Amino acid sequence: MARIEIDHRSKAETARTGAARHPEKANRPDNPIQRKPAWIRVKAPTHPIYHETRALMRDNKLVTVCEEAACPNIGECWSQRHATMMIMGEICTRACAFCNVATGMPNALDADEPRRVGEAVAKLGLRHVVITSVDRDDLADGGALHFAQTIAAIRASAPETTVEILTPDFLRKPGALEVVVEARPDVFNHNLETVPRLYPTIRPGARYYHSLRLLDRAKQLDKTIFTKSGIMVGLGEERIEVQQVMDDLRSAEVDFLTVGQYLQPTVKHAAVARFVEPTEFEDYASMARAKGFLLVSATPLTRSSYHADRDFAALKEARLKALGA
Repeated sequence: MARIEIDHRSKAETARTGAARHPEKANRPDNPIQRKPAWIRVKAPTHPIYHETRALMRDNKLVTVCEEAACPNIGECWSQRHATMMIMGEICTRACAFCNVATGMPNALDADEPRRVGEAVAKLGLRHVVITSVDRDDLADGGALHFAQTIAAIRASAPETTVEILTPDFLRKPGALEVVVEARPDVFNHNLETVPRLYPTIRPGARYYHSLRLLDRAKQLDKTIFTKSGIMVGLGEERIEVQQVMDDLRSAEVDFLTVGQYLQPTVKHAAVARFVEPTEFEDYASMARAKGFLLVSATPLTRSSYHADRDFAALKEARLKALGA
């Protein structure tokens, strides 16, 4: 299991270094974790609904990216009964330098998971749900059919709920994207994560232009689906590189862009090159809107599924206005 601790390390040391979760990073030199500026810090969750949401996830044996990726917004989101469910287990076959999800060889797929996700969505009374997953390079279809089955289960249990999926890249998985799009999610999200120059060190198992083509192809397959992508800043990218990513995404007709600050999970992960000032995020947001995105979320704490329900309503409204224009 991903969370078993190494015997000779304390819990605190394991959390600091990520040794149990990221054995492939064990021999990397330490990158000291910088003190976060005031605009990044968040309060520990205390709201009773947060604990109710947590209990529901445990009772249904569900995994959330909120916990696995150590999202800073978990307190706020779970207190509003918003959670991003992570399907296909909690062990990823990739070893991205920025990600806190455990890596290794995953277990077999749980055939009952789609049903449990559907029931949890209904119990939470969600208007909008985000479903993501680990990378499953070990599966012939990368988990595409499991995504489709999960979407179908949500439709059956909570027919009024809109569904957003945040998928892996399905690299070298021909036909996988088509299976997912045929399941008719309302939003298809795949994150580019960073600028092309940084892929070899930050996202070595992925290919920038493949991810870009995936988003382009999703829109070609179904023009009614909203497409979405996100990047992190503070990894050493240049402003002009971020502008180019925006242009690439608009060429792929991506509707929604998210931009957030990279936060270093452990000393073995990529170091934060700098903490981007809030005013720079405002500048990125203005730039992206000028390039034609229907919706932009660019703040230090922006994450892919942060305020996803509210943003989906704004997306629909923005599309209607654009069609009217």
